[in-house]
Amino acid sequence: MSNSVTHYRTATVEGLEVFYREAGDPSAPTILLLHGFPSSSHMFRQLLASLGDRYHLIAPDHIGFGLSAMPSVTEFEYSFDRLTQITEGLIDQLGIDHFALYVHDYGAPIGLRIASRHPERVTALITQSGNAYMEGFTPFWDLLFAHAKDRAANEEAVRKVFTLDTTRWQYTHGVPADRLDRIAPDAWLMDQAGLDRPGNDAIQLQLFWDYQFNLDGYPVFQEYFRKHQPPLLVTWGKNDEIFSAAGAEAYRRDLPEGEFHLLDTGHFALETHGEEISDYIRDFMGRVR
Repeated sequence: MSNSVTHYRTATVEGLEVFYREAGDPSAPTILLLHGFPSSSHMFRQLLASLGDRYHLIAPDHIGFGLSAMPSVTEFEYSFDRLTQITEGLIDQLGIDHFALYVHDYGAPIGLRIASRHPERVTALITQSGNAYMEGFTPFWDLLFAHAKDRAANEEAVRKVFTLDTTRWQYTHGVPADRLDRIAPDAWLMDQAGLDRPGNDAIQLQLFWDYQFNLDGYPVFQEYFRKHQPPLLVTWGKNDEIFSAAGAEAYRRDLPEGEFHLLDTGHFALETHGEEISDYIRDFMGRVR
């Protein structure tokens, strides 16, 4: 384990401030780390510290999350297509031509759009509850997909997802008792602070509604896997009740040579198994050419 320095930077992309964390030598192989809901680049803080001696790591906050700009829903089109465009703009501005992708939750439809459009730029895929198959969906999604069909009828129920109890649950569910004390409470408190900002609820409701269109991309993502066979590392909480272990196993259909680790934890595996995941990445990336 290294103790690399993390730098906190901001770039302007399409007139919007994009906050990102950066560690390591820019001449080293790059890993682009894309977070999910309701988190930010903060979820990757341990990886930046542990891998920065060998790799160049970039972890941005999506628009509407963390310390990036948070324009209102009338000022910005909150869709996964637009979040992808902003991410592409950032990596182009930073001059990053080739990179491995680490995707979690919302980071998956963003990162896999980039990978399927520019397969020549992506050196490897690492997925932590980064879903690309219908098998990965759990009953957690029933309400969200109902909301996609009828926003007005389901909005009040969906808003419960924005509460502190639910945010804490996302971190603690599926975690064995002897690992619960590894979860930093500031992680869910920071996420909740972001959700509690005036206007953020409208942003998250819009992204929940837009998530349905990611499913249209699954055949494209899967064709990318089959055709280009990117090196794959899966580090997935086997007890995740948001994206189930079946979603991890589904990757075997199209990427049978992938490396699979189903960890005894939940959705935020880095919180409880950060050291193990760091070691897996170091070994895996050492074999990627």
